[in-house]
Amino acid sequence: MLSFVVRRLGFTFLTLLLASMLVFAATQLLPGDVTTLMLGRFASDEAKAEVRRELGLDRSPIVQYGTWLGDYVRGDWGTSITAMAVARPLVLERLRNSLMLAMAAYLVYLPLGILLGLIAAVRKDTLLDHAISVSSLAFIGLPEFVTAVALIGVFSLYLDWLPAQSSIRFSDGFFEVLPMLILPAITISLVGLAHVIRMTRAGTITVLKQDYVRTAALKGLGRRKLMMTHVLRNSLLPTVTIIALDVGWMVGGLIIVESVYSYPGLGRLLLFGIQHRDIPLIQATVMIMVIAVVVANTLADIVYALLNPRIRYS
Repeated sequence: MLSFVVRRLGFTFLTLLLASMLVFAATQLLPGDVTTLMLGRFASDEAKAEVRRELGLDRSPIVQYGTWLGDYVRGDWGTSITAMAVARPLVLERLRNSLMLAMAAYLVYLPLGILLGLIAAVRKDTLLDHAISVSSLAFIGLPEFVTAVALIGVFSLYLDWLPAQSSIRFSDGFFEVLPMLILPAITISLVGLAHVIRMTRAGTITVLKQDYVRTAALKGLGRRKLMMTHVLRNSLLPTVTIIALDVGWMVGGLIIVESVYSYPGLGRLLLFGIQHRDIPLIQATVMIMVIAVVVANTLADIVYALLNPRIRYS
């Protein structure tokens, strides 16, 4: 197991290195001139050249990449065009907000999705199974902004139970933040719930057809023990993949949800950076998302190996 983990960590390091090259190259290809954005269209060529020299933009791309990567690893992520340090208060505080929202959503849809997926698989082809499957398909096909607007209309405007906006601040306490997390978390959970239900159902049905499960059932093993010891462990393998893939979407891909609820997350920060061609901000934000996805997939592979020891030697 230790050798498998070491190999995966090595692949993770190489993946992050290649991803950093792609992120840096992509930001260099963005249209527009950052000096024009900072100084205005009527700035002199001498002033623009001075800004380019101060920002290090007059050096070769390789030198710029090496300098940027070294600074990024040390935690110096540059300065935004807003004259604020990119790392704090911009990216790290928005990352904290995105992680809070992601954890709230995971706590809702993971256990519920696994439970409903197991029930649908055990009750395969019954009315209950069809109801769960059709509902999950409807949630997958429903755009997040439609769900968000409907939830705001019911719980904020009609019932007046929850706030329509989630403009949390870094200094807010837990009980101040909690009510503002509920509606965004439910909006995200409905989509994630559908994915987990379908993957858990499909994985459980496949496992239930295996000979070793039938043998254990014929030997008189109780239904609950059969599900916990033989079925659940193997049926969750596809679900682990979905959970890992959802991490990138959770951390920075929720631009629509964050926009509807005015939630100060990493997705909206990235959108601001793109709109204003804020290169340091874009680089730092995208790399955080890349790190989240790569680390999540590495952890998923390790969980895979724990659930299925054969993977360790593949």
